[in-house]
Amino acid sequence: MRFGKIDYLNLAPFDIFIKSYPTTSGFKKFLYLHKSYPARLNQDFLFRRIDAGFISSIAGYYAHQKKLATKSGIIAKGDVWSVILLPNPSKKDYQSATSNALCEVLKLKGEVLIGDRALLHRYQEKEHIDMGKIWFQKHQLPFVFGRLCFNKHKKFYEKISLEFNQKKIKIPYYLLQQYETKSQIDKKYILRYLKNIYYKIGKKELLGLQRFYRELLFKQIQKPMRFHSLTKSSNIHSQHHDKNASK
Repeated sequence: MRFGKIDYLNLAPFDIFIKSYPTTSGFKKFLYLHKSYPARLNQDFLFRRIDAGFISSIAGYYAHQKKLATKSGIIAKGDVWSVILLPNPSKKDYQSATSNALCEVLKLKGEVLIGDRALLHRYQEKEHIDMGKIWFQKHQLPFVFGRLCFNKHKKFYEKISLEFNQKKIKIPYYLLQQYETKSQIDKKYILRYLKNIYYKIGKKELLGLQRFYRELLFKQIQKPMRFHSLTKSSNIHSQHHDKNASK
């Protein structure tokens, strides 16, 4: 079972939960070796290099349609602190397809910044716009930034989701110190940040997710797809073949 891990502070509670969850040593070894940023995990999931993970909502659309998504996600109801827009020329963040799309949906202009880098920017009290806050002001609904999706082992991952949603996680002091050293963000600030995020997807969260998907359709914003990548690869191969044939 190959689980891909987002290496951000927003999943610290899940990391603590999964460490103590009864899984095979192979599962945990893969988990800690295979960690990256959301957009990279999107591709790994779509190309089935991983079986499951917290996938960006925009890339989890097809899992949502096929009922291959659990009731666990990365959610904020208002300010999120780690998905922001900087007052710079418009620029997408290579690490997150969902946040880039959210910026378009909200008709905002600026430089998208996500994850621990965004949190550090806010911690340093630099100018920014919180996109979670803008979404909530406009729709009065939570925003689901990512969702625990799977390609197989349905019962296993649904059980993990159920137990995680029911669990109250306390982050050990030694881990907070590690997070502080790694992120350069004060541990008390990290705890305040994590209060903005929750993980259980209920009716309102699903409604917010569906509203986001409807906006993507309305604005014709493309979702990450395995097909698109294969088509691009095929076109490059075809162009190369045509050049050789014309020589």
